[in-house]
Amino acid sequence: MKLPNLLLATAAFALPLLSPAVEPDLVFASQRRQPGEAGLEITAAAQTWKPAETALILCDVWDSHHCHRAVLRVQELAPRMDAVVREARKQGVLIIHAPSGCMKAYEGHPARLRAQAAPMAPNLPEGIGNWLKWIDEAEENAGYPVDASDGGEDDDPTEHEAWAKELAAKGLNPKAPWTRQIDTIGIDGEKDLISDSGVEIWNAMEQRGIRNVFLAGVHANMCVLGRPFGLRQLTRHGKNAILLRDLTDAMYNPAMSPQVSHFRGTELILGHIERHVCPTALSSDVFGGKRMEFSNDPRPLLAIMIGEDEYQTWETLPRYAEDQLGSAFRVRYVVPKSGENHSDFANTAELEAAKVLLVSVRRRTPPVAQLDAVRRFINRGGSVVGIRTASHAFALRDKVPPAGAADWLDWDATVLGGNYQGHHANTIATSAHVISNHPVTEGLPTTLFPTGGSLYQNTPLPVGSTVLLEGQAEGIAQAEPVAWVRKTPAGGRVFYTSLGHPADFKGAVFPLLLKQSLNWAAGSPERER
Repeated sequence: MKLPNLLLATAAFALPLLSPAVEPDLVFASQRRQPGEAGLEITAAAQTWKPAETALILCDVWDSHHCHRAVLRVQELAPRMDAVVREARKQGVLIIHAPSGCMKAYEGHPARLRAQAAPMAPNLPEGIGNWLKWIDEAEENAGYPVDASDGGEDDDPTEHEAWAKELAAKGLNPKAPWTRQIDTIGIDGEKDLISDSGVEIWNAMEQRGIRNVFLAGVHANMCVLGRPFGLRQLTRHGKNAILLRDLTDAMYNPAMSPQVSHFRGTELILGHIERHVCPTALSSDVFGGKRMEFSNDPRPLLAIMIGEDEYQTWETLPRYAEDQLGSAFRVRYVVPKSGENHSDFANTAELEAAKVLLVSVRRRTPPVAQLDAVRRFINRGGSVVGIRTASHAFALRDKVPPAGAADWLDWDATVLGGNYQGHHANTIATSAHVISNHPVTEGLPTTLFPTGGSLYQNTPLPVGSTVLLEGQAEGIAQAEPVAWVRKTPAGGRVFYTSLGHPADFKGAVFPLLLKQSLNWAAGSPERER
């Protein structure tokens, strides 16, 4: 670049442009995870960001890649990324395009000049121009949950060889064929920035008072984390960094440990990021529209709704799901946001695409729109699995919901097919046994087994509920139904069990019962018995 051009750029872009109007705040929920005494806890935090203090960085959304399947996934991601970029820009968020190693393609581009023109920030962190392998010792000691030491390519050999030949025929380096950002994502020369330099990006953000950063792009276990403008550097040096978790992908080959599908591998990396580096959020929650889902991920979507204070399912269920369900389901969490209102849930939009809803909620009255999302799920024939306190999930005890909130008093009778009337004393030992053959009870012991917690009273059940397990409280003659199946009025499959105490998760029966109930709930109608 000629020096006069750089001087002109400096003069033109030295000061941030002033917006004639103040844009509405970005209000959304971020997600993190942390270990707990009984397992793993998924937490959601309510966030309010000012657009003028916010940037969206697109990491390495290249026009090509040495892995053909990675290219196909980026091509599927890109239209949704472009929609998010356009909406974010419209709302006043700074867009930073960061296709590493491709700056030659943008020489003289106004967005490139604007990035180069930012003055040196007085608080420029030492080492901000370098790749950062780990954010701290804790992350390094944890290590990655997937092995990408082979480079992470998931092409089959024949496919990969054909793709390498195609790249070479185009005059591209098969090992590094990227030349620019994918053209699907538009660049606004009057507003955006283009840079792959941690120094330039930091300077440009400081010039504009950027405190908050969304990051989208690839690959989550490599560039997204390690680049000079990646999540580790941003978080380490004080930016509020959040990964848009539906707008990323990992480099992972299912032939490598832990030998799960590519999409499950990406989810494991997202879990690593949420625990060790920074929160994540859904693009749809922040900027509207529909979240991104890869079309060739065959797993049905399981939404797990957790909101109770007695039985530690906020920790036992996520640990169980991560250990037992990830290969069969795309697991999504609907949990209370941080704050005083424990009935205000994050991620209820996940119910739009869910096949199964697993409920562990006790006496919560969500905002009307959130409970309406549950109603829509039920009304379209979604399947429900309820455990323990799900029988009284959305009903207060002799109270009226606060303004703007809603209850669902006949949820137990009309959806779950139960008749909850309280429970026996916690001090009375209880046991249960299988009484009906069904896919849910296949392989379970037919002998009595101990259960955790008190025995719920549900006799008599409404017509249409088929009892699978029966329970007994020591010294009390009346047996009680402990698990049953039925259909919702819309035809969705329902399984409910009053089990779900922490001791049940540690036992041999309940984990298998729960897994088989979820598989049955997600099954096709012709397999129903």
